[in-house]
Amino acid sequence: MIVLYGLPFLLGAIGTASATDTSSRFSVMAPARQYLETSASAEIALARTAAPASISSDASVLVLGIHGYETAVKGKNGFVCLVWRSWAAGFDDPDFWRSKFRAPICFNPAGVRTVLPPYLERTKWAFAGASKSEMKNRTRAAVASNQIATPEPGAIALAFMMSKGGVDVDGHPLRHPHVMLFLAHTDSAEWGADLHGSPIIAEQGAPEEFNTTFDVFVPFWADGTRPTTMGPH
Repeated sequence: MIVLYGLPFLLGAIGTASATDTSSRFSVMAPARQYLETSASAEIALARTAAPASISSDASVLVLGIHGYETAVKGKNGFVCLVWRSWAAGFDDPDFWRSKFRAPICFNPAGVRTVLPPYLERTKWAFAGASKSEMKNRTRAAVASNQIATPEPGAIALAFMMSKGGVDVDGHPLRHPHVMLFLAHTDSAEWGADLHGSPIIAEQGAPEEFNTTFDVFVPFWADGTRPTTMGPH
């Protein structure tokens, strides 16, 4: 399973720049250092805000360096927290290369085994200078050759995105705390997703990213405070 769909939803929920602005400014990767945090300690602290302290305090933490992510803190509960960058988006997303985006996320053990590796691999490609089209072709090849792991029977890959410390593509705070569930392609209607009043948003993957991701709104940030809005429905 390749799962990198939470970011397209977030970009849609918070709004993006105009098409003209996006196409002219974000068609290629910015200088690599623009995607880095000022310090490892700052990134560790931000990554831990993705989930309640009862989870994130015992999680491993990854930090982005000039060659990709490295383990900065080794945890003990099987969860892994990090800060997503903009290439977590779908390949057709106009904000794929925006350098400002920071989305703290914390994966459960099943997510660590299945969802996280493709994102880390994509990060390595980005920092090695691969174009978006090259990355897209490599992803398709990985899917075709069954190199992408899927959750074991009975396991559900999920991630917490409950940080109010992240920033959107324009540098504004993220608005909606939520938990993400990653499944093989399924009918979103069976989950009550995308209906008026439902706290669940479904994202269907592109051909080279073939699963369904559900974003489930939660009523509070990881620190226990409440957001001012609760999603687009």
